[in-house]
Amino acid sequence: MGFEGVWSVLLGLVAVFVTALGGTFVFKFTGSPMASLGPVWVFAGAILVIVFGGLGSAIGIRISGSQAAGVLSEKPELFGKMFVMMALPGTQGFYSFVCGIMIILLSGVMNKGAMISNAKGLALLTVGVGVGVVEWLSAVIQGQAAAVAESLTGRQPSASGQAILIPALVETYAVIALVSGILLILWISQAAF
Repeated sequence: MGFEGVWSVLLGLVAVFVTALGGTFVFKFTGSPMASLGPVWVFAGAILVIVFGGLGSAIGIRISGSQAAGVLSEKPELFGKMFVMMALPGTQGFYSFVCGIMIILLSGVMNKGAMISNAKGLALLTVGVGVGVVEWLSAVIQGQAAAVAESLTGRQPSASGQAILIPALVETYAVIALVSGILLILWISQAAF
């Protein structure tokens, strides 16, 4: 794990700490009694999935964008092919955003007076962290794979169709994390605990 990874984890921990400190405001907003930290865990899960996915996408795009800039400095006519590969790591940020919004909306935390148990809140926090970490790592790895594909396309422009498969294969696991997260969020939001 490089500097970006450590930085991402530290920012995530700061987000959780700030969320925990702001717990009294969450209780005021939701109307939930102070007996449960469930809403705090829900908000922490939503924040972490979005933070991890967004940071991973930013790092992945930086990696692929740097390589694309090098190729485009010599062959500017390849911009269309480079753009697609450069943008691929950005999808994980969108997937994380979808999971974060679903955590907030389906948990019931926005319903005034709704009781969210610690167990449900912690379960949603776990889903948020799990999906966020997978999206973060897959975005970084996809950025590296896209950089390799861009290099191949720069050397052999006719191979761009095959080259794009390299980062596209990494996307499979980001989609699996998204679908798993959605299914888990739906199940947890309907579970009676």
